[in-house]
Amino acid sequence: MISVAEARAILLAQVRRTEAEELSLEACLGRTLAAPVIATRAQPPFRASAMDGYAVRSADTPGRLTLVGEAGAGHTLHKQLRNGECARIFTGAPLPEGADAVAIQEEVTRDGATVTVPAISAHKHVRTPGVDFSAGALLLESGVKLSGIELAITAAAGKNTLSVARRPCVTILGGGDEIVAPGADVRSDQIFDSASFGVAGLAQAWGAAASRGPILRDDADQIASTIEATSAASDLVVLIGGASVGDHDHARRAIESLGAKVIFDKVSLRPGKPTWFALHRDQLILGLPGNPGSSLVTARLFLCPLITMMLGGDSAATTRTRRARLTEPLRANGPREAYLRAKSHVDEQGTLYVTPASNQDSSLVSPFAAADALVVGPANSEARRPGELVEILSI
Repeated sequence: MISVAEARAILLAQVRRTEAEELSLEACLGRTLAAPVIATRAQPPFRASAMDGYAVRSADTPGRLTLVGEAGAGHTLHKQLRNGECARIFTGAPLPEGADAVAIQEEVTRDGATVTVPAISAHKHVRTPGVDFSAGALLLESGVKLSGIELAITAAAGKNTLSVARRPCVTILGGGDEIVAPGADVRSDQIFDSASFGVAGLAQAWGAAASRGPILRDDADQIASTIEATSAASDLVVLIGGASVGDHDHARRAIESLGAKVIFDKVSLRPGKPTWFALHRDQLILGLPGNPGSSLVTARLFLCPLITMMLGGDSAATTRTRRARLTEPLRANGPREAYLRAKSHVDEQGTLYVTPASNQDSSLVSPFAAADALVVGPANSEARRPGELVEILSI
């Protein structure tokens, strides 16, 4: 068996980044930048009023000024202010030539075309050109996942298309003779498929174009032929289940029949020991355990950084942990690294706490309903008391 870190390093060493594609800004939400965003002009590109009021020459204040025009957002006053003149101005409007400050409307009095203003310092209530960003500024680096905030920044720079990484195509294959599709007729000795839905949903959220294949039977030939049929259109095939050591675990035999090279077949991990990885004609095949609790945990540990790296993102960020204090005692851990489903919270003092789920059975999916973290238990670590610090990984 190899460690979690070793397994992850082996996986990531085989990753090839997906190519870039140009998409409209509207289509880029959730996508990953393949090239940096550089500002082509300053924002704002002109001196702009930060308030509603009157554009003035600071040298004329305090005093009684003559109103000579009006400037609004998108409506420049094409007139230069002379000695003793002012102009009505609104937030976002360009300052007329000659003006260097804005007297806010609450601080002035107006009588027809005569405006009495207090002393105003130069540049008061004025946004200078480039106060947001200057031309040539690096606004976003490649590898950034685009949320609405990043789209706003990009739109402010005037860009209507972006170069983003193509979503890696990930095919999830799962099953077993005991598995049936949700909503189908089910025998008393069968259960509904949950693992493939969970892994596909997570892969999609992490940036992949994920699709589920048919439910596979416990048949090595069917498993092999399905992998063969789906691999050409996939950047990655994820096979759930069938890789333990029982008589009905056929995945290993199936991939070996294809001539695939198994790189590793066990990870010193709880839950998730039967995680494996193989290469078939340069096709990546990741095997996850069949128990749904195990498959979701191992997807977070291995599939998440793998997809992130395919997109050109920071895979190391996906495995970065935080420190939290236990609310309950934690038993000593055995020789395998453990990842326990848990719920975290921050108290009024800002201290981060975490509570592991009471039942960590690898077949259970219900603990994930309340979980937002995995407590990391190093191999052979001692028992921990409430209040002690542990490392947690967000999920």
